[in-house]
Amino acid sequence: MSFDLVLRDGHVIDPSQSINRVADVAFSGGKIVAVGDHLSENARTVHDARGKIVTPGLIDLHTHVYWGGTSLGVDPLVLARGGCTTLVDTGSAGPGNYPGFLEHVIKPSPVRIIAYLNVSFAGIYGFSKRVMVGESGDLRLMAPIDAAEVADANRDTLAGIKVRVGFHASGNSGIVPLDIGRQVADRVNMPMMVHIDHPPPTLPEVLGRLREGDVLTHCFRPFPNTPVTSDGKVHPAVLDARQRGVIFDIGHGMGSFSFQTARVMLDNGFLPDCISSDVHALCIDGPAFDLLTTLSKFLCLGMPLTEVIKAATENPARALGRPELGTFRHGSAGDASILELQDGTFDYVDSVGEHLSGTMRLAARGVVINGQMWHEAQEEI
Repeated sequence: MSFDLVLRDGHVIDPSQSINRVADVAFSGGKIVAVGDHLSENARTVHDARGKIVTPGLIDLHTHVYWGGTSLGVDPLVLARGGCTTLVDTGSAGPGNYPGFLEHVIKPSPVRIIAYLNVSFAGIYGFSKRVMVGESGDLRLMAPIDAAEVADANRDTLAGIKVRVGFHASGNSGIVPLDIGRQVADRVNMPMMVHIDHPPPTLPEVLGRLREGDVLTHCFRPFPNTPVTSDGKVHPAVLDARQRGVIFDIGHGMGSFSFQTARVMLDNGFLPDCISSDVHALCIDGPAFDLLTTLSKFLCLGMPLTEVIKAATENPARALGRPELGTFRHGSAGDASILELQDGTFDYVDSVGEHLSGTMRLAARGVVINGQMWHEAQEEI
């Protein structure tokens, strides 16, 4: 059998199949067709991945890439060149502007974009360096009927319903926007992703409304509404929610990730299900930067490499209900990320300004999309 492309002799890490060894990865017809030894002998194109890590295409479960359509949007190609093959936009667009997002950004993009639809009519429309208006703060903008109609008509590009609650996102509306989002999600039989910031509402109130398959993003956020208790334990409401099948996603962003919280959670054996960047226009230059920087922070906090990769491949694919993603199983999407684990001294900063001196960093060295080498980074000198 001949192959269109083979990534040769890379350190393949595919948690979905418990693969963690040097091997070749072969692509044909835009799909994964084999992982094994000596596959390059039958390949039209060979890419030497020796000394590099090869993973299923990385999935950033929390981004904002409605570029040009919202003030938060960033160019999806910038994130793709940073190692991602699937970008999940989380609520940038609502039912009032999703058609524009679909036609002008999602469809033309060479990198896969999947979205959570905001239950607010215009999505996240008022966040910039000078304007900060939480879209859930005005209940007149809640659009459950429109959201249900748009979600039902766009199941191929949507993962679920997004709602943002907390003082910054919903003002004094409290839990009401989440209750509206719950109705929409139930109506269209889709999961929710829920943002939480400062109370109101409280973390237990939010978690109490989440069900199996729903995603709580900003799950390692600092005080207040932190998931840790004053005595250094994991909040009982968090443990109960995980038992029910709620998915916990990092969503680093501008103000939603704390090293202090992460240390307590990891020390208690509570690993995040998904690690995402929540990269947008206000944090792409720090503190979030991109997905690989966020993954690197967890490596430097002591999370094993295989678990870090799992939190950006297999687990987000499961959260999205897309089993063809985040894996090198035969016939799966022909995506791969080529990474380099660099040693050195690297300065990392969280959302509250704490710095961490780390000794490891993941860097992007290549991206395969639909079975073709889409981007190859130049070696640093």
